[in-house]
Amino acid sequence: MAKPLTVGVDGSDASLRALDWAVDEAARLELPLRILHASLWDRYVRPAPRLAAVRPGQPAADEAVVDAARERATRLGPGVPLTVQDVPDDPFGALLRAAPEAYALVVGNRGRGELTDVLLGSVGLTVAGRAPCPVVVVRGRDANVAGRFGRVTLGVGGPDDAADAVRFAFRTARARGARVEAVHAWRSPDGDAGGGRAGAERVVDDALRDARREHPGVAVHASTAEAKARTPLLAASASSDLLVVGARRRDGAVGLHLGPVNHALLHHADCPVAVVPQSG
Repeated sequence: MAKPLTVGVDGSDASLRALDWAVDEAARLELPLRILHASLWDRYVRPAPRLAAVRPGQPAADEAVVDAARERATRLGPGVPLTVQDVPDDPFGALLRAAPEAYALVVGNRGRGELTDVLLGSVGLTVAGRAPCPVVVVRGRDANVAGRFGRVTLGVGGPDDAADAVRFAFRTARARGARVEAVHAWRSPDGDAGGGRAGAERVVDDALRDARREHPGVAVHASTAEAKARTPLLAASASSDLLVVGARRRDGAVGLHLGPVNHALLHHADCPVAVVPQSG
């Protein structure tokens, strides 16, 4: 059986947005959907005052979050195979333990409570930096999240963090009927702009060769830019449905090397961002 697309929910607006995105994506990819709720959020976040009789972290509130997520997913994706789990765990542990059996993890860019502005740093970044599977942070403008542009942008890095991200981007684009916009940024410190551009074009051609052969029906446009990598990628995110970037494992350390570029994209992109770890 195919690995499920797994989405974390906590009852916040951002997590419901992530849930909606995950339902649509699971339907497109013909994957089962797993909804995961971690009931120990209060260990990490002090909830904002609410008028409701129950507070997050109480059994009645947790049950309400889970039931609402199940009903929403069933209504939006009636044909999507669905499992829902309420796990007595913190959000980090619940998501990371689910990651080995997931096609990808999907999270919102914010959580609930008084610290919503920094929750991407504490949850989303931690999960994106440690999960062994792709992690999608659903962020950006409504049109981008809704997939109205028909474009999946792929940040082509070096060979150590490219291959799995390329495959993920092409599979996503094929399922969406979208095109792939492959972007590679380069710098020429020695002033040889012509040689730098030619080398950058070879990097892109090499990175895309196998995926182009495996997915001949996917339209591809490749471009290179002499710039910091974040600049063309953030610009491309404004008209993209998804931005896909790779990440490599750090030598002698647990987790991935996200680097400043991936951090900038996760915080500032105008569309959802997928961080795909390179295997091996």
